[in-house]
Amino acid sequence: MEWRKLIKLLYPPVWVTILLMMICTVALVYTFIGGYEAHPVAYFTYVLSFYTLTAIVMQCIRVIPKHYRTAKKAVYDNPTSNRFMTDMKFRTHISLYASLSVNLLYVIFNVLSGFFYHTAWFYILAFYYTILAVMRFLLVRFVNRVGIGNNRFKELRRSRLCGYILLMVNLALSGAVLMILYQNKGYEYHGILIYVMALYTFYITTLAIINLVKYRRLGSPVMSMAKIISMAASLVSILSLETAMFSQFGQDMSPENQRIMIMLTGAGVSIIIVTMSIYSIAKNSKEIKKITENSYE
Repeated sequence: MEWRKLIKLLYPPVWVTILLMMICTVALVYTFIGGYEAHPVAYFTYVLSFYTLTAIVMQCIRVIPKHYRTAKKAVYDNPTSNRFMTDMKFRTHISLYASLSVNLLYVIFNVLSGFFYHTAWFYILAFYYTILAVMRFLLVRFVNRVGIGNNRFKELRRSRLCGYILLMVNLALSGAVLMILYQNKGYEYHGILIYVMALYTFYITTLAIINLVKYRRLGSPVMSMAKIISMAASLVSILSLETAMFSQFGQDMSPENQRIMIMLTGAGVSIIIVTMSIYSIAKNSKEIKKITENSYE
């Protein structure tokens, strides 16, 4: 059958696929760097690249499920990884350490960048990541000393404290927006890196929303606050991505319209963060008051 022959074309040998990947990579780099996007030969490159990408996807669809099942079995057979996958408290503990480490690296990087480039932009970013690091450090310290689910009253107090600190994120956010608007500061990602960062930003935002809902159902104030912090971080990443998008693709948009979009995005992010902070503070304070009153009865 002719259609079967066509389907076989989607599954070339591995060595052919690798060779096509190398050819297409070189051809695309040469096309974009040389400014030959509209050249007739470039359209052949686009078609060949599309075919190569389709072949890679088809191979992945055929191979990945088998390897996924094998990898999944290996993960669940290991006691530590099994616990990480099934125990949300343990997973939260590990993720807090990981996110705290990343925040500290960002703080150091931005402080050094501010020192070498002599600009307040990096110091504002360092201040922002310092706030996140402080909150995550407080949560890590609490989990190490008290644990999750062992003392609800102390959990509520620690979560409320982080809620107050989270309000300070708006100071850094306001400073960043002002720097973007009046000093033309912001992120710049060149080439394919901007697409990678866009994909990463949408991924962490989606994951933050899912985790915020999922962990809230567990009823742990500390676990919920950890996910609120992740949500705040992902929202600010959206603002950073917007500035990078304008820098890369905003030539057809007037500076006034770009400023309006940045102000609206900044205001939206700020409102969401303030709302999450106030809601967390009010909810925790209400329950703390209730527990305190019951203890005196």
